[in-house]
Order: sequence, then structure tokens, then C-alpha cells
Amino acid sequence: MELQDYLRLSVQKIDRALDTFLPKASAKPQTLHKAMRYSLFAGGKRLRPALTLAAAELCGGSAQDALPAACAVECIHTYSLIHDDLPCMDDDDLRRGRPTSHKVFGEGIAVLTGDALLTLAFEILAQASPTPRYGAADLVRELAHASGSRWLIAGQVLDLEGEGKPVTKAALKFIHQSKTAALLTCSLRLGAMSANATPSKLKALTDFGSALGLAFQVIDDILDVTQTTEQLGKTAGKDAAVTKATYPALFGLNRAREIASELTREALDALAPFGKKALQMRALTNSLLVREY
Repeated sequence: MELQDYLRLSVQKIDRALDTFLPKASAKPQTLHKAMRYSLFAGGKRLRPALTLAAAELCGGSAQDALPAACAVECIHTYSLIHDDLPCMDDDDLRRGRPTSHKVFGEGIAVLTGDALLTLAFEILAQASPTPRYGAADLVRELAHASGSRWLIAGQVLDLEGEGKPVTKAALKFIHQSKTAALLTCSLRLGAMSANATPSKLKALTDFGSALGLAFQVIDDILDVTQTTEQLGKTAGKDAAVTKATYPALFGLNRAREIASELTREALDALAPFGKKALQMRALTNSLLVREY
């Protein structure tokens, strides 16, 4: 199957499942549930949940069994974006080509919307079917660890604290590993776990996700410099405006592009144990390197 067709079908499955898992917009309190759906169905790429489904299939499982994990990851990702855009954080007015949650619903509701999506993620994940190797507690622990104070939130804290200050290469790598790569890797691991993956397959996908997630964020840094607000669907040039720690700022654009290519090759090499079965995952990886938004 062509990559675009595969991604389109994956997004359709994910969106249908999310629609089922989320409270209806008419459920009380309506403002909150409308806000949750506003951000969750704002036209995101669904990269992380798509990787969850792809990892499940790569390990011999089914996309259907991986859907609760995929939807849980997308809820976590969307909550993090809502909070990231708040005036007390990155203070952004545009996300996915639409006004950010706090611009539409107000700051208080935006905070609560993020809280609700974070909580809902674990309610959804608890509905995943256990496998011989991985029970419900393993799945919940996996997502909680990746999205907690040591990884996702740690990355955001260090990102905020690094604005306007000199940052070392090691510190910048840790920020990106925490802020982006950890949840992306978790997406892959949850998909593999839903398929009862062997420890060796889980390790290969962990290595793959770590390199891919870092490459993804480096490319994101590059696009913030090279693309327009219209192309990105979010405000371009914000990183430079607040002197945020990024790879282009620290290494320059050309070296940042080289680093992204090196990390992508590292990610592809990690898929070697899967042989030809990883063709779709390899195609997806290569597409991320040449993306424009």
C-alpha cells in the first residue's frame, strides 16, 4: 500500500475511535467537551497514533487492538499542545492553522481542557486488552513515565528555563529527547506491547523511536526558521523571537540539516531486525525527513 493511502486509512481509524472515546460535545459541561473536541479534531497529522498502529502491525498484531493506546497517546499529545500554547508558556495564538484553545475558550477553560484530555488518556488506555507479556499496569506505567516529570514535562520545564540563555549541546539534546522523542518512542512501544512483542523487538523499536523523535524535533526547529506561518499552521519564527534553544540556533541551518539526516539514518538502521516487514515504517521515516510542516 502507498504510504499516503496507509496514513489516510490510519487517520480514519484513529479519528473514528477518538470520536467514540470522547464525550459528546452536548454532554455537560458542554463548554469543556466542545473545547476538548475543538483541539483534538483540529487537523493534526496523527503521527504518534499512526506509529502506534504501525508498530503493532510490524510486531504481528492488529491495528484494532492498538487503537486504545493510539488514542491515549493522541490525547496526551493534544493536552501538551494546549498547555504549551498558553500565555504563561509559549504564548501562541495559532495551532494547526486555527486559533489556539485559550484564544477561543479562554485561559481557564484551556487549562481544564488539557487536564481533561490528560485524564481521559488513561481512562482510554485502561480499556486496552492485556497480552501474555504486558498487562494493563504495564501500559499505564509506560505512558505515565513518558508523559511525566522525567520526560515530557521535564522537557518543557528545561525548554522554558533555557530561553535567552546559552545551552550546551548535551542540554539541548536532552530537552528534545524529553519534549518530543519520549512520547514518540512511547507511541511505538505501546503499539508493540499491544501485539505482545518480544523484548528484542521492543528494544529495536525503542532505539528507532529515540532517533526518530530527535530527528523529528530537529526538523521542527529547522522548519520554524525556514517556513511561513501559513505553511506551518502555527506562528513561524517564535523560537528565534524568544531566543529559544534550538539546533539551528546552536549549530546553524546546514549542520542542523546534517544532524537530522544522521539521526534518520540511525533510526532506519534500528529497523534492521524487522527486514522487509519494515518497508512501511521506513517509508514513513523518510517522509518525515522531507516534510514541510
